[in-house]
Amino acid sequence: MKFGPTRGELWFRLGFALAGLALMAVALLRHGVQGVAWVEIVLLAGGFFGGTAVWSALRLWRGDGR
Repeated sequence: MKFGPTRGELWFRLGFALAGLALMAVALLRHGVQGVAWVEIVLLAGGFFGGTAVWSALRLWRGDGR
């Protein structure tokens, strides 16, 4: 028995992560990088959304998921 997210959930996570990265890019383009807070936001949000996107894409590529 395999444990972990289904393929549908992996696709949802990938789409959600890519949408988060796109929204973060739009916010940065509209407001620019201002101060140290933006660096923290970009590192944390970019790390979360980027890591989720890479992890989900790798799992889908390898054929993981129930």
